[in-house]
Amino acid sequence: MSIDNRENDTPSSSMKLLLRVIPRPNETNNTGDIFGGWLMSQIDLAGAVLGIEYTEGPIVTVAVKDLTFLKPIYVYDLVSFYGEITHVGKSSLTIHIEAYAQRRNVFHSGTLKVSDAILVYVAVEKPGVKRLISKRD
Repeated sequence: MSIDNRENDTPSSSMKLLLRVIPRPNETNNTGDIFGGWLMSQIDLAGAVLGIEYTEGPIVTVAVKDLTFLKPIYVYDLVSFYGEITHVGKSSLTIHIEAYAQRRNVFHSGTLKVSDAILVYVAVEKPGVKRLISKRD
């Protein structure tokens, strides 16, 4: 018997798809859902994709300003990460990331927003040396 519990959260149109991942059983915590550290690392990677693309070079994460776990992620959910740049400074940029899980089980179908984060990255020439970011329209 399946439970018909459908939800369809969607990112805003200004957000760009950056990364899609399916978590596996070895990434669960002791309650059976996906470990929060796994989600944090995927959020950081998604933000880096957008930051590297924008700055056209290497960046490093300097801050996680906000990270909210909204709903659990389960093994074999398809997790999609969307992002947008919210601020560009001289050498830093702030990126907003949202994560959505597409459920793939008999109890739930649909897509749910599972996390929201704001991260700050700095463009670097080499380790420890910042570089300027050329602003674009």
